[in-house]
Amino acid sequence: MFTKKFLKTKPVCKVFFKVLKKNIGQAKTVKIIGDFNNWDMQAPSMKKLKNGDFSYTIDLDKDKAYQFRYLIDGKNWMNDENADAYLPSPFPGIDNSIIAL
Repeated sequence: MFTKKFLKTKPVCKVFFKVLKKNIGQAKTVKIIGDFNNWDMQAPSMKKLKNGDFSYTIDLDKDKAYQFRYLIDGKNWMNDENADAYLPSPFPGIDNSIIAL
């Protein structure tokens, strides 16, 4: 899930991403991989919170849409259940989450 906070002084949106423990169990790492980091598999992991949830904050340009997915423990991909939309990825039968700003 994510929340958007549009800044009044800059043409960006602060996006707060959160992956809930109830959706990923005892995961050790979660990465958010997408257009905004060039689908970099070496992107930093999200911050693990004391309750087992993971969070990540990023500033993204307004008036754009970004594709992304979560990578759990380096092997399992997951879409955001609250994405603004879903688009097919280059891989058959797999969609990417979309966040529109």
